[in-house]
Amino acid sequence: MMQARALHRMLIAAAAFCAAHPAVAADAYPEKTVRFIVPFPPGGATDVVTRLLAQKLNEQYKRQVALVDNRAGAGGVVGSEVAARAAPDGYTLIMGTTGTHAINASLYAKPSYHPIRDFVAVTPAALLPNMIVVHPSVPIRNVKEMIALARARPGQLSYASSGNFLYLSGALFTSMAKVEMLHVPFKGGAQAMPAVMSGEVASSFATIVSSLPLVASGKLRGLAVTSAKRFPTAKEFPTVAESGLPGYEAVAWYGVFAPAGTPQEIIGQLNADIVKVLESPEVRALLLKQGAEAYTLSPAEFAKVIARDVEKWARVVKASGATAN
Repeated sequence: MMQARALHRMLIAAAAFCAAHPAVAADAYPEKTVRFIVPFPPGGATDVVTRLLAQKLNEQYKRQVALVDNRAGAGGVVGSEVAARAAPDGYTLIMGTTGTHAINASLYAKPSYHPIRDFVAVTPAALLPNMIVVHPSVPIRNVKEMIALARARPGQLSYASSGNFLYLSGALFTSMAKVEMLHVPFKGGAQAMPAVMSGEVASSFATIVSSLPLVASGKLRGLAVTSAKRFPTAKEFPTVAESGLPGYEAVAWYGVFAPAGTPQEIIGQLNADIVKVLESPEVRALLLKQGAEAYTLSPAEFAKVIARDVEKWARVVKASGATAN
């Protein structure tokens, strides 16, 4: 009987300790390598941003903790599936994008994962606005003139894009401006930009990092950036919203996600550690060189952004008729 009472007291004490110290398990995290899945090939923007983050986390932890694992295929679907099915223990994360964790949910008829049900948001990492550029011979110098020309020549003013997000950025533009433009798809920016520089295609929705050098050299003319505010390294270019199409915003984000069910204590620690890295002046400067701006939020705030963007891009996908094979 005395043993039973002693055991009872021990259990009560243990329960009280756990209640008072809910993050004890997280205090030791990470005890082993944390895998950051990149759902795209090495060398791309997502990969570059993730490797920078992993490097700085390793420096912060003073040991090799973060490891990048490229799992490319099907527009980010392959890597996202791997991450969604991983153990929810904080040791498998994914650098998701607007494409993988907002657009794919409606682009695929039967998506194999859901960005909200199958993942927990940790924090965004970077914003990557695009730029509207035109061939110098095209008689437009701002967004208002672009809309006017498109209305005067329905279906004739062409725009190039490479990838779903850039195409849908153009689709959102034409929908909001109530104009008809000719979309010319390319497999990648390496094919799309030369087509605009040669005059084969009149305009393009392109990444800032690829556009700025060509604009500076006079090979292209920059009209506006697609973000809600001007980009820090290109402040001379207005936003689309302020230069002719109020309310327009088409900006890609990269963000860190964990599998659904990952303990909140671990999510909180990851958020704090990653935000600390991203808010350092050195990392902010390095991201700007890649055409990206450091972007951090709490897990709850990021979850709201994802929910909003899933709905926003679903409307654009439906209106455009876009589908993934």
